[in-house]
Amino acid sequence: MAVAKVIVDVPAKQTNRPFDYRIPNRLMNVLVPGMRVIVPFGPRKVQGFVIEIAEKSQFPKLREISELMDIEPVLNEELLLLSDWLTEKTLCYKISAFQVMLPPALKAKYEKKVRLKNRSHLAMLPSVLQSLFSNGDVIKWEEVSKGNELSLLQKEIANDVLEVLYEVKERVKKKTIKMVAPAVTNKELQKIRSEFPSRNVKQLKLIDHFIEHHEPMERQKVMSILGVSSAVIKGLLEKGILTEQTREVYRDPYRDRDIEKTEPLQLTSDQSQAIQPILAALEEKKHDVFLLYGVTGSGKTEVYLQSIQRVLEDGREGIVLVPEISLTAQMVNRFKGRFGDRVAVLHSGLSVGEKYDEWRKIQRKEVKVVVGARSAVFAPFENLGIIIIDEEHETSYKQEDNPRYHARDVAIERAKRYNCPVVLGSATPSLETFARAKKGVYQLLTLSKRMNERHLPHVDIVDMREELREGNRSMFSRVLHEKIQDRLEKKEQTVLFLNKRGHSSFVMCRDCGLVLQCPNCDISLTYHRFNQQMKCHYCGYESIVPTTCPECASDHIRYFGTGTQKVEEEIAKVFPGARVIRMDVDTTSRKGAHEKLLTQFQEGRADILLGTQMIAKGLDFPNITLVGVLSADTMLHLPDFRSSEKTFQLLTQVSGRAGRHELAGEVVIQTYTPEHYSIELAGEQDFDQFYEREMMIRKVHKYPPFYYIALITVSHEELMKTVDVTEKITGFITSRLSNEAVVLGPVASPIPRLNNRYRYQCLIKYKREPKLTDVLKTVLDHHQQDMHQSGLQIAIDKNPYILM
Repeated sequence: MAVAKVIVDVPAKQTNRPFDYRIPNRLMNVLVPGMRVIVPFGPRKVQGFVIEIAEKSQFPKLREISELMDIEPVLNEELLLLSDWLTEKTLCYKISAFQVMLPPALKAKYEKKVRLKNRSHLAMLPSVLQSLFSNGDVIKWEEVSKGNELSLLQKEIANDVLEVLYEVKERVKKKTIKMVAPAVTNKELQKIRSEFPSRNVKQLKLIDHFIEHHEPMERQKVMSILGVSSAVIKGLLEKGILTEQTREVYRDPYRDRDIEKTEPLQLTSDQSQAIQPILAALEEKKHDVFLLYGVTGSGKTEVYLQSIQRVLEDGREGIVLVPEISLTAQMVNRFKGRFGDRVAVLHSGLSVGEKYDEWRKIQRKEVKVVVGARSAVFAPFENLGIIIIDEEHETSYKQEDNPRYHARDVAIERAKRYNCPVVLGSATPSLETFARAKKGVYQLLTLSKRMNERHLPHVDIVDMREELREGNRSMFSRVLHEKIQDRLEKKEQTVLFLNKRGHSSFVMCRDCGLVLQCPNCDISLTYHRFNQQMKCHYCGYESIVPTTCPECASDHIRYFGTGTQKVEEEIAKVFPGARVIRMDVDTTSRKGAHEKLLTQFQEGRADILLGTQMIAKGLDFPNITLVGVLSADTMLHLPDFRSSEKTFQLLTQVSGRAGRHELAGEVVIQTYTPEHYSIELAGEQDFDQFYEREMMIRKVHKYPPFYYIALITVSHEELMKTVDVTEKITGFITSRLSNEAVVLGPVASPIPRLNNRYRYQCLIKYKREPKLTDVLKTVLDHHQQDMHQSGLQIAIDKNPYILM
């Protein structure tokens, strides 16, 4: 008897192990590890992943696999092994590790139905149920689970008259098109043509077309090119003259885009020096991690492209990760321009179906390069030659829900298995990465000059407190105002960067000081002018803007803070002729909107690009000569030890958008804390000096890279329960770890309540704690039942990037 060991799609401690199932004869030589199957589990059927085929089982009686979901494995051998590492590293369930490696389309959709077991028993049912089953034996669960029918239903299921069916379905179908082709040879077609009634003009037109072009053609195209209707085609199909076939096609998001083919550029001496060690590692098939540390505009992308070229010449494959959706448009053009159809793209801007099709191209070995956001690191390649992570300092490479992995760690783990290099690129590397490069754990490669020897832009730091003292209450300092005016006259472009979205940060009563809060979360509501609403950016709560204060009934309601919509209105007042494109979450939420707005700006259809973080990186337009940062301080005062680092990185990145081509660039940074070292040093674009300053602070306070940290967040609807559990966990961890470890807490999270759930946390700082993983697993196991029954939630992040 052959046995399949299956991980079932039920995320719980009890099911976090393989279950044995008998393999039916029909699947005996078909089933291999990495395939998805449908298996009976308790009363229902669920999706499962086969991880091993064995000859026998220790259990005498086994249930049988119901059906196969795949023709070929969706997870290769290396990804199955990687799931063990991921489970251990992030403390997630095995099923969660499998799910994160696959496109959303392959996550199962479960449908529940009720079936009348025997039609002759219809008369035995209560009249309410009889009417439901009058048209058929199977109905959807939703139709019977409302109102009073539920108790009747349970009774009839117990009487064995009805049964519950669980159907597992794919989330997305393969895309197919109908093709029309001649059903006979060309000779026979000519014979039919000679005998065909001349009054059937349209059908004759169709026959003539297929005499000339005998190959299949898309049905829709036939109709539009020849101007014939569906009925005309149907007539010839019924006569057996034509035949119809269904052909599977890919949904291609880049089909309509005209991408210009590009050739490799001549490398500068800096670039040649930087690429040599990478090419040597490729030659020797040696695993190494390189940090390509280059100022903005120094030509890191060309180094990536030429390294991949070498990998492809060697018959191997490459993965390129870029942060979020913002970089993909320009990045995709560069990679597709160089490598054409050998590139697949995976990012959040694609539909579920498009992601699925791009993933299948990789799985079927039809492409050699993947460009994508975080999850593209799991691309199912089997002969990897290089993994590149651009802007490696970006926090979007860290997944914030289960499994809480960092793409950089996954990339290094995969690269070890394939003996290939990993290249991390950034103008402002994360401190952890730079520290490793300084210690020689990673190899440091430096690009210290811009590509065309252009100077970095000149930066002005403006103290907004001075502006206020001198009577300037506008959101534009006088320097920035003059420079924008100058650019408008010269027909050059300006980028204005704001560190948030919405119209005003909050609404406050000037008489009693009340700030309107979200009723479900301990956070102020954000005002959105566009639809005159107050919104919570955490739980989605919405309300109208009050005209009087709910606390003291005063009508002195004021909007505080600056949002993108408010800046847009101010620009219209101060620079009446200026054409503005606004890019924030509200204007780019529709598919393709992001790219459309950037294309408009690139074509010169606007003078000012105003936006939030999404415009800080990757833009490379020749006509941008001025960058204005309206509020440099927003991130500085967040309760996060990385806030100075994030501020420095963001300001350096956004400054790097100016003067990248022929025209010289200038940057104006407006701030209320000009003396802060991260703002001062971002003005000078001096990463090395910033690194030294920040490392001193991190060492004193025992933060990464000197210590590792782990964060445990407990949440529950009752405050006392939350505090009690967090206290017990903190006490247990403290007693199990060495004296070297620092355990902080329990303490309320910086946002103490979200969606009506109270949140407490405990932070662990440690250097070497071999028992830590086991201790954290014990915490999760101990509270497992409580988490199922009372709605308690415990999240453990062994490498947190957000401490909120």
